[in-house]
Amino acid sequence: MSIAFAEQVTATLFKDHYDLNVDTIRELNQALHNPDLTSSIEHWTVSHPAGQHNIAVGINAPVKVTIDGHAGYYCAGMNQQAHVVVNGNVGVGVAENMMSGSVYVKGNASQAAGATAHGGLLVIEGDAGARCGISMKGVDIVVGGNIGHMSCFMGQAGRLVVCGDAGDALGDSLYETRIYVKGTVKSLGSDCIEKLMRQEHLDELKELLEQAGFDADPSQFKRYGSARQLYNFKVDNAAAY
Repeated sequence: MSIAFAEQVTATLFKDHYDLNVDTIRELNQALHNPDLTSSIEHWTVSHPAGQHNIAVGINAPVKVTIDGHAGYYCAGMNQQAHVVVNGNVGVGVAENMMSGSVYVKGNASQAAGATAHGGLLVIEGDAGARCGISMKGVDIVVGGNIGHMSCFMGQAGRLVVCGDAGDALGDSLYETRIYVKGTVKSLGSDCIEKLMRQEHLDELKELLEQAGFDADPSQFKRYGSARQLYNFKVDNAAAY
């Protein structure tokens, strides 16, 4: 192998910018899964995503990835450790099954944002669609705008913060997820009730808002959680299941 060719291969292998007009999603994700590369490159950039699906999925390294444009389905899914920023909107299932790290969406998100996520922080500066935080298992989700119907359905753990309004059936059949909403809630789901906002919750909410970069007054929010009536089957509650 000539020295010139070896240098060309090395430059291609260790590049930190992927243009999805030229490069493929597979090439990007394979590079982000390569520990030799993620230990050498701290900040990756992705241009011309053009709404393609599965961008920056399955990362397990403390790197930063900036996506300049709109992303499609499951962007930053299964994230661990990484800090992913999307300078645009995202499709269904952003940060789905995230374990740790953070995902910041500078635009709006479609349905099922943060679905089944176990940890980390998901921030959506705009609105989120239906089923935001469905079956969330420990993730923190902060939404700057509104969320759609059936959000936090079967939410098991974590915190959901909404700086706008919430749609129908908020928190339906949830377990121990804590929900904070500044605006109006169209309706609450089965077993979800408004709860007292104590000082510990104000402190918790303030910290979450600061982490997300939002300047909002925690005292203007209401807290919602489980009434704990559906934990065990009761025939009298059969219609609510």
